[in-house]
Amino acid sequence: MSLTDPAWPSASGHCDIEDLAALDRLAAQLVLHLPQTALVTLEGDLGAGKTTLVKALAGAVGIDPALVTSPTFSLIQVYDHDDESLRLVHADMYRLTAVEELPELGWEDAIATIPGGRCWAFVEWPSRIAPALPAEKLELSLAITGETSRRLTLTGTGPEYATIPPAIHTAS
Repeated sequence: MSLTDPAWPSASGHCDIEDLAALDRLAAQLVLHLPQTALVTLEGDLGAGKTTLVKALAGAVGIDPALVTSPTFSLIQVYDHDDESLRLVHADMYRLTAVEELPELGWEDAIATIPGGRCWAFVEWPSRIAPALPAEKLELSLAITGETSRRLTLTGTGPEYATIPPAIHTAS
């Protein structure tokens, strides 16, 4: 199936997040639907909660969320589950000037699938590396709607991702 084929599955949805407890519940639902190897893009204004969302996702799979920090300066942070069943990659590509810089950062090593395990990559500022990203992915966009509330828009493209927005939309 080509990327321009109208049969290429795609779906969008949104859910409102009232507070951190609601974010944790949403993260617990989301991790149930991510494929073995997942690419998730993160969009949102400064302070929208992109890193907070990654912390919640880490916590939902048993990675200590206190270890998760913003990758603004390091560009890529890698968190391996204690039992080595999952590698969680959190990348912030804002300071990248060209997609050709990815090899220098160790991008391929970071997103390499663990034998017998899963690898989930969460990428902030994905437009900076758009040519290097797969067409099949989950796009998450966080919008600030109040002091503690956010609206999360999910768009899944491809067979492994198109089922996620409706599942999360109905689960929240």
